[in-house]
Amino acid sequence: MPPSTPSPTRTRPQRVALLAFPGVRAFDVAVITEVWGSDRTLRGVPPFALHRAAADPGTPVPLRGGLSLAPDRPLDWLDGFTSADLVVVPGIEDPDADFPAPVLDALRRAHSAGVPVASLCAGAFVLARAGLLDGRRAVTHWHLAGTLAARHPAVRVEPDALYVEDSGIWTSAGTAAGIDLCLHLVRTAHGAEAAATVARSMVTAPFRTGTQAQFIERPTPRADRDADALAAVRAHALARLDEPHTVASLAALAGMSPRSFARHFRATTGTTPLHWLVAQRVAAAQKLLERTDHPLPEVARRAGFGSEVTMRQHFASHLSTSPRDYRNAFRHRASRTEVDTAYRSP
Repeated sequence: MPPSTPSPTRTRPQRVALLAFPGVRAFDVAVITEVWGSDRTLRGVPPFALHRAAADPGTPVPLRGGLSLAPDRPLDWLDGFTSADLVVVPGIEDPDADFPAPVLDALRRAHSAGVPVASLCAGAFVLARAGLLDGRRAVTHWHLAGTLAARHPAVRVEPDALYVEDSGIWTSAGTAAGIDLCLHLVRTAHGAEAAATVARSMVTAPFRTGTQAQFIERPTPRADRDADALAAVRAHALARLDEPHTVASLAALAGMSPRSFARHFRATTGTTPLHWLVAQRVAAAQKLLERTDHPLPEVARRAGFGSEVTMRQHFASHLSTSPRDYRNAFRHRASRTEVDTAYRSP
């Protein structure tokens, strides 16, 4: 089930555990550290407490390229109500490696204790080896999707998605998709504004839906021209989300037939025009609910949903909550000095 809506009564920094063991990728360690290890409270982002958990906290974990990671927590810190609120497994260099038994046991205990677990890139192989992905949807780098499915047939591998969630376990595709998942976890826990602030500081896109395809067609000179036209159409739609848009009307702006426009849009962005538009409207409504006192019908109008009922339906589908509950959970959160844990199921 999706992460539960945060309880507004609990006020403490979210505690995030980076799982450290030999073979984890330095890039993913850096992404996790950049998202949750930097202090952005002066810019309105809630405080986080990022710790590096390993079997031997006193021994540095070697990383490729002559780097090393200094753990500061034992593995038993991963589970328990007073311990981690979220466990993040970095990607690994070698899916064929033998993962340490204490690491796999710690992941099982954390999940059994109700602590949500996320993995980046090939970190899904670690979760699969621990048995946490059996019967669940999961994703990894597109190049490794077939291998994951072959080695772990009980896992429902999604070959195209950027990131997916199933019963409190999150997995992501390769490299940049790991950033997308981390930002999505911040957005789920602390709201769209906090995630957007983190994304701005990292100079990266603040929002890509998990269902967006991992791999798009190789650009060609004609494809580049089409992409420029599509980018202009997306900018037009974003500036006028409160107006009605259809595939036909957007295609006319690009000077294409609706069928050609839809095909090029998916090849360029990895999603359909209408799915993209709905996701942008949900994101716009999230910000309005966080930032303003507008009544729900006005939020729905400004975000382009047309009615509160339609907005409520899309919030239920995309966020597993209602606009009213979202506002109650995240409104004015940026002004707080401390935040509650946001992922643990009740």
